[in-house]
Amino acid sequence: MTLLNILEYPDPRLRTKAESIESFDDRLSSFAKNMFKTMYDAKGIGLAATQVDYHKRLIVLYISDNQDYPMCIINPEIIKKAGKIIYEEGCLSVPGIFEKVDRFKNILVRYCELDGTTVEIEAEGLLAICIQHEIDHLNGKLFVDYLSSLKRSRLKKQIDKLKTSSSETVDTDDLPQKRVI
Repeated sequence: MTLLNILEYPDPRLRTKAESIESFDDRLSSFAKNMFKTMYDAKGIGLAATQVDYHKRLIVLYISDNQDYPMCIINPEIIKKAGKIIYEEGCLSVPGIFEKVDRFKNILVRYCELDGTTVEIEAEGLLAICIQHEIDHLNGKLFVDYLSSLKRSRLKKQIDKLKTSSSETVDTDDLPQKRVI
C-alpha cells in the first residue's frame, strides 16, 4: 500500500468538485486501500478522495477507536436530514485547526460500496458529522467555509503562524487528542 499526499488549505485543488465513479474494479479497491492507509497514518477518522487530489466521489472513514469498522462510501447522496448538532471539527487538510461547525444530527445517506452495491444507512452523531464533512470535500467545500469572515481571517493568520513554526520540532504526544475528520 502507498501513502498518499494530503492537500492542505488553501490549495485550490481542494475546491474541485468530484465526479461520480462509474467503474467498480480492482483499481478502485486498491486506491481505497491506499486512502485507508493514508487516513490511519495521519490519525484521521475520515478522508475524501479530493483531499488526495483524486477528484472522484469516494470517502473512507472509521469512527471506532480500534479501526474495526472501516467504511468505504462511493457516490454518496444525503436523502434526509434532521436535527442540529454543533461539533468542534478538525480536518486533515487544515492541520492543527479546530472550530465549531453546525451540522445535521441525523442523516439518511445512499451510497455504493466497493463492489457497486447500493445501500442506504441512517447515521447520527459523529458518523453523520463525518459523512457530511467528507461530502463537503467532494463538493469542493471545507469546514472553514462555515465560519464567519472574521474567524476565517483569524484562521488564515493562525495557519500562516503554524506553517512558519513548522520547522520547530513538536512532540505531538503532549498535545490534546482531538479527532480529525
